[in-house]
Amino acid sequence: MARKGGEGERGPGRGRRDGQGDRPRDRDEAELVEKLVAINRVAKVVKGGKRFGFAAIVVVGDGKGKVGYGTGKAREVPEAIRKATEYAKRAMQRVPLREGRTLHHDVRGHFGAGHVVLRSAEPGTGIIAGGPMRAIFESLGIQDIVAKSTGTSNPHNMIKATFDAFTRMASPRNVAAKRGKKIADIVGRRETDAAAA
Repeated sequence: MARKGGEGERGPGRGRRDGQGDRPRDRDEAELVEKLVAINRVAKVVKGGKRFGFAAIVVVGDGKGKVGYGTGKAREVPEAIRKATEYAKRAMQRVPLREGRTLHHDVRGHFGAGHVVLRSAEPGTGIIAGGPMRAIFESLGIQDIVAKSTGTSNPHNMIKATFDAFTRMASPRNVAAKRGKKIADIVGRRETDAAAA
């Protein structure tokens, strides 16, 4: 006797090759913040005419100091977004945050024609940034920051320039380890300099 599709002896949802089944998704994966930054229609010229597709760029973060970005291309928009999201999850990196709300210090980054300046801010400032940079900061969990981008409005270059700035970020823990000092010495000096300014 023929079985009905998907509901044989194994029960509903069983026997899928992707290993998903009806199991709940991982808790960490469920808490990720996904932001679609841009989607672009691209065309490939073939013998019969043009073959259209879509390119998406997605930013993914956990809201607690980890963020990544990814790009994906496909014939349909949802598939392009899915590819970009998967790549972004694999490329996530840790960014040191001050008090979990802002950056430790001002930093610059660039990629191609894109230049960005990221400045730490006082509590209550909010996210003063536009376009792709705002999506990155919201996914990262930053609450107070002032950012400015110059040179280009291309979202790919702006995102890469922002991540370049993150690679130049140093936390007091890292600086203290390099200099062989205590964290209190580094933080105390920073607060003294701020008071003098």
